[in-house]
Amino acid sequence: MKAWFVWLIVVLAAFSGSEAVAADAGKHQAKAVKVTTLSTMLSDLDGFGEWGYAALVEVDGKRILFDTGANPDIVLKNAAALQIDLSNVEDVVISHFHGDHTGGLITLRKAMMAKNPAALSHLYVGAGVFEQRYERTGAPETEYDFKPVGAAYRATGGRITELPGPAEIAPGVWLTGPVPRTHNEKNYGQSIFVKVDGKLVVDPVRDDTSLVIATADGAMIVAGCGHAGIMNIADAATSITGDARLVAVIGGIHLFSASDAVLVETASRLRGLGYLLAAHCTGIEATFRLRELLGLDRRTAVVAAVGSSFTLGKGIDAGRIAGWVG
Repeated sequence: MKAWFVWLIVVLAAFSGSEAVAADAGKHQAKAVKVTTLSTMLSDLDGFGEWGYAALVEVDGKRILFDTGANPDIVLKNAAALQIDLSNVEDVVISHFHGDHTGGLITLRKAMMAKNPAALSHLYVGAGVFEQRYERTGAPETEYDFKPVGAAYRATGGRITELPGPAEIAPGVWLTGPVPRTHNEKNYGQSIFVKVDGKLVVDPVRDDTSLVIATADGAMIVAGCGHAGIMNIADAATSITGDARLVAVIGGIHLFSASDAVLVETASRLRGLGYLLAAHCTGIEATFRLRELLGLDRRTAVVAAVGSSFTLGKGIDAGRIAGWVG
């Protein structure tokens, strides 16, 4: 049986019985939610910008670090500049294996465990994150190989949970794991390959994982790059929460080079979205176009900067630079 077909069966099985999943999710709805940007290209007066993504997700007292940026010390410096203490955060999510989301993991773990040995000690990743990647020539790809990162993380005493499908990691807080891709979104590069039945095929970043929060106002999505496609991720959020409403999409959704036709189709699926805090690979022009297509405005569809945040029930705090750009 073809490897990709086996993977599809596993992922679909994880989403099977969606009514039962939705029923379970309906029992838990987050009440207090705040997501603060710690890494993206733009920075306010405090902190440093980079091509990467990280955010602190706070849900009813639970604190989760979502991605760790690109450069080893940028999130560490930005958190300090923003007076955010990460030493009492135990859970880390890596959305996918690319270095612009994993670069700060080891530095952050070592720095924080000096204050609290349990800090950043539990890492969640999507199934496939350790898969061997290849260059077009067939040589092993090493720049984005997550295996050494995982080994270094385990060497600090950290533990890793690899998710084949949706998992609730706190009341109302879900990780999608690998997402079924019913919409034909190819929001990923074409230069990294995996082997399927011994043949090189373009790597679809199958480990791509997003965070979904169930709330009384609808589902919230936090994405690192959205390589699975934001339409597919939105479908996964609906399947998980049983709620088709989207209160907010936060993070990178890899539309910076998308055609207008793709943006129109994306906006159609996201119709009714309340807030868009677009970071990293979403793209400034794509954000402006989505704002127009979704009927949002500069308060509800914002280009994220380091320090910008979304708070459930209050909306987006754009920060000064993001406010000027957005």
